Amino acid sequence: MPPTELPPTKDRPLIPTLRRFLPYLWPANALGLKVRIVGAMGFVVLSKIVQVYGAPFALQGAIDTMAGKVQAPNLTMLAMALVIGYAAARFGSVMFDNLRNVVFERVGQDATRRLAADVFRHLHRLSLRFHLERRTGAVTKVVERGTKSIDTMLYFLLFNIAPTVLELAMVVQIFGSRFGSWLVVGTLAMVVIYIAFTRWVTDWRNALRMRMNDLDTGAVAHAVDSLLNFETVKYFGAEDREAKRYEGAVNAYANAAVKSENSLAWLNIGQSLITNVMMAFGMGLVVYGWSSGRFTPGQLVLVSTLLTQLFRPLDLLGMVYRTIRQGVVDMAAMFDLLDTGAEIVDAPDANPLIVDRGHVRFEDVHFGYEPGRDILKGIDLDVPAGHTLAVVGPSGAGKSTLARLMYRFYDLTGGRITIDGQDIGQVTQTSLRAAIGIVPQDTVLFNDTIGYNIAYGREGAGEEEIVRAARGAAIAGFIERQPDQYETRVGERGLKLSGGEKQRVAIARTLLKDPPILILDEATSALDSRTEAEILDTLQAIERGRTTIVIAHRLSTVVHADQIVVLDNGLVAERGTHAELLRRGGLYADMWARQAQERQEALAAE
Repeated sequence: MPPTELPPTKDRPLIPTLRRFLPYLWPANALGLKVRIVGAMGFVVLSKIVQVYGAPFALQGAIDTMAGKVQAPNLTMLAMALVIGYAAARFGSVMFDNLRNVVFERVGQDATRRLAADVFRHLHRLSLRFHLERRTGAVTKVVERGTKSIDTMLYFLLFNIAPTVLELAMVVQIFGSRFGSWLVVGTLAMVVIYIAFTRWVTDWRNALRMRMNDLDTGAVAHAVDSLLNFETVKYFGAEDREAKRYEGAVNAYANAAVKSENSLAWLNIGQSLITNVMMAFGMGLVVYGWSSGRFTPGQLVLVSTLLTQLFRPLDLLGMVYRTIRQGVVDMAAMFDLLDTGAEIVDAPDANPLIVDRGHVRFEDVHFGYEPGRDILKGIDLDVPAGHTLAVVGPSGAGKSTLARLMYRFYDLTGGRITIDGQDIGQVTQTSLRAAIGIVPQDTVLFNDTIGYNIAYGREGAGEEEIVRAARGAAIAGFIERQPDQYETRVGERGLKLSGGEKQRVAIARTLLKDPPILILDEATSALDSRTEAEILDTLQAIERGRTTIVIAHRLSTVVHADQIVVLDNGLVAERGTHAELLRRGGLYADMWARQAQERQEALAAE
């Protein structure tokens, strides 16, 4: 089955998405973080008070003093004090802004950490079907974008939009109390027009940007595809044809890029026109009032300063709007992951599995990965405690499916599997998987040390236990010959080790776990004959005293089993010991003869 894309992201509006995130921003039982949030918002208010009521009024006072509009005994000292006050207010605004960041940083990082940890934990709780069908890169990108957008969203919402709204309210209050309603109406109208224009142009630019990105992706994809298939291009003498196609793709991208960049110029021109018309209108009102003696030169500077300060965050509105929109999309995609339900869940009254002996039974088991297409069609197996059952058969017969069902990676469509009489569908998954150990065909190791990979079998295992497990898996000698011994790195997916070495690490990991039930799923099928023989001796040693299910393709690896079951087309075709099945002369005997002939042909070829 080909990998499928993640579920489509819902087009969530801003408020519901933020409401979903609010518990992470305002966590219960975290008084320290709540104090930080309140403190940060306090610094926001202080910064705006100093910025709006401090600096502009100090500058107005200094100018009016120098213009002779203020009566005081020492005008020079007063003007000097007001200038110093103006500089101090500007410094105070910057200081409070940075103190706000210092206080709030822990809150943002903690919220990001907890949300990312919740998503990661949830991903591991999802069913095997989800992980087989998902694209790993797509999932990690969703989590990365979602967590990064949190910090950005918080910054812009709390420290750009909220302070701008607060500053607008303060400016409107000053204009209303000192200059009349005309300036208030003009300021509010300017803000509304500015926001509407910015949103309209930004949406237009986003469409152009998406088109440009699509064309860029297409051009790069075509170039890579053409270069990877350079032999085919040369076979057909199509170099010029490929160059023309690539040039066409690059030309389309260049045209789209020009439109996108030019749209930014129109956005800046339009924003500047709106703000400067407002500046001219506001300052013109003050000049008109000054001509009749109502206003002073300092008040002209006051209006200019207040409007300039208000325009500064508005100039970023296009970028803020675009970032918040993208942030909502990214956060919604991550919340969609959190909303993806686990296919396999514990029953409401599930109890831990208690393994006394390890008696395993498959009772009329039916299962299919897709509805209406059964892989197993009524399987009955009985594995007494301490016995070894081998399951063989042609590819696609359902052998490895048995192992996945034992681990309850999928739920049955019919029948049941029991361990010591307990239905595995009615016990907790954690206790079930703790009772089973597996040595898989394709051993995948973490990109860490050999010691770490062996210790993964049981959390908290000590060094002596790790060494004992390595000796039991007959890999201790190899490890001790390495310069770094148990600290030797195994590389990505264990690629620095040979196939036999990786299998022995997997055996050691399972030995360390020490489970009462063991599954060997094609554990030697990818190995050469000599390595296979060495591994088989180790495997048969660890089978003793455990209930073991051996899933194999090579029949030579299961001749020692207490019982051999032959699966064919989802049914039990034959069962018995190795000798009994050979005497019967059925499917098992045919498979044995065929594999014996293949071995002889391989030896002859050598």
